[in-house]
Amino acid sequence: MRITLLEDDSFIAEEIKIYFEMKDYQVGIFANGEELLNSPDIYTTDIFILDINTPIKNGIETLEELRKLEIKTPAVFLTSMSDIDYIKLGFDAGCSDYIRKPFHFEELEIRINNILFSDDSSKIQIGKNQFFDISRRELIDNDKIVELSENEKNLLFFLIKNIDHILNSSIIIDYIWRDKIVSDNTLRTLIKKLRSKISSDFIKNIRGSGYKIQRYKE
Repeated sequence: MRITLLEDDSFIAEEIKIYFEMKDYQVGIFANGEELLNSPDIYTTDIFILDINTPIKNGIETLEELRKLEIKTPAVFLTSMSDIDYIKLGFDAGCSDYIRKPFHFEELEIRINNILFSDDSSKIQIGKNQFFDISRRELIDNDKIVELSENEKNLLFFLIKNIDHILNSSIIIDYIWRDKIVSDNTLRTLIKKLRSKISSDFIKNIRGSGYKIQRYKE
């Protein structure tokens, strides 16, 4: 799982990074909103943690820009402010939750997990008798779990998270393989393997643009 963190206090940012990397998260740190918005990480992150009071572009302004780009990834605000107006602005901008400084890392983790994994509708139908459980990253076919490799799980998760959006190959490769140099052919091979385990027309190849999935319809 990937966290994109907007925090200009380098000590707090590094402490958050260390804590979540020990939990097997990947954490990208940005000191101002403009820097974050110019990063390709905005398309491959699983959740944003945004400090409200950051230079150049604050957390609220940053989230507003992300939503204009139709990036619907969940966001949690960090704030030392107690004024209810700031909290209202945060939710109006599209945040999922907020947490006041100082905070315990365990509380932040609980809130993140609650956002990502506690939705009862986390089972997404992808075929007549097939579902993908987002919280467990499990493919279920006729009530039986289908074995997937870690890369196949990550690919299916990423496509579903961006349902109805076209994703180009470079964005998908960055999400799955991160800093490794991987060719488009490797991605095509992975997609072919995944297609052999799910409904054949679920992953659509948009010629010249990338890949896309659409909501399953009977």
